[in-house]
Amino acid sequence: MTETPGAGAPHQPFLGEVRDAVTPRATLLVVGVLALQLLFIASYVGALHHPKPRDVPFGVAAPQPAAGRTVARLERLPGSPLDPRTVPGEAAARARILGRDIDGALVLDPAGRTDRLLVATGGGTVLATTLENLTATLEKSERRTFRTVDVAPASPHDFDGLSSFYLVVGWCVGGYLCASILAISTGARPANPRRAVIRLLVMALVAVLGGLGGAVIVGPVLGALPGSVVALWGLGALITFAVGAATLALQGVFGIVGIGLAILLVVIAGNPSAGGAFPLPLLPPFWKAIGPALPPGAGTWAARSIAYFKGNDTTASLLVLSAWAFAGIVITLVAAALRHKHERLLGRLRPSGAPRPVPPEGR
Repeated sequence: MTETPGAGAPHQPFLGEVRDAVTPRATLLVVGVLALQLLFIASYVGALHHPKPRDVPFGVAAPQPAAGRTVARLERLPGSPLDPRTVPGEAAARARILGRDIDGALVLDPAGRTDRLLVATGGGTVLATTLENLTATLEKSERRTFRTVDVAPASPHDFDGLSSFYLVVGWCVGGYLCASILAISTGARPANPRRAVIRLLVMALVAVLGGLGGAVIVGPVLGALPGSVVALWGLGALITFAVGAATLALQGVFGIVGIGLAILLVVIAGNPSAGGAFPLPLLPPFWKAIGPALPPGAGTWAARSIAYFKGNDTTASLLVLSAWAFAGIVITLVAAALRHKHERLLGRLRPSGAPRPVPPEGR
């Protein structure tokens, strides 16, 4: 007679099965994922559900006193959509748009009734359209007309000026995914500073290759973005490494939870505030404030500057990305050194002949 496997063995209570299937650590991770899910929804919908212009830098070129009167009218628009200021003339307005000091300008024609609105669709088609709508309202009230002049036009293969944003998102994803894979395969916390350095070197290699690949794809392959391939390559390498190093640092301090924190910073907070789908002046105050300080926002601004604005006004963005990279390197190395020191101290305190415990993570 064949005995059925497990026959006669007492059945484990259901709650016991649950405890075995979902450990306390797994429960905490699931709760963390749920929190990230809800924060994702709140951040994206909160930032993008109702774009509204606020204090868009805008120039007015006209002889006085017409320029002063126009600025005063623009300042009185409901909701303060524009931050108007006078500029000496059309040439100065064009220079300031290309320098990214202002997002548009109205050039009044003192001898006629048709003015010129200068915009830059390379900085975001949605923002240019918003400026056109606001100008149409103003000109209609003054019984004037205008024609739009695109000073920095987006590429015909760059729909709504979004290619630079998607390019930066791809580089960011490569950064935190590479760092996460290193954690999953060999432990979130490196066992010693030498191995932390190895991870950073691997991250740097991935950044160089990923930066080059992204620049070539959007430039020569797809023709989506103009601008220097070499400049975009350097930017992509910096973005990828900055995000990857920051992820390694968070993992070094918080373990596997650091991956979730990286997603919180880069994806949940960074992407909707990057000025991609809607440029910064159209975002709510909170997202407008944090966007330039996070890698997706700094990267998107720099990528658009390289592609459409002759590389102007990239210094602040590059400094932000460099700060993320530097902080990631320092924190990763310090966390590994402290962990290694702690392990060595425990080894000295361990009784002679006691078995060495296997660390739960870190190689």
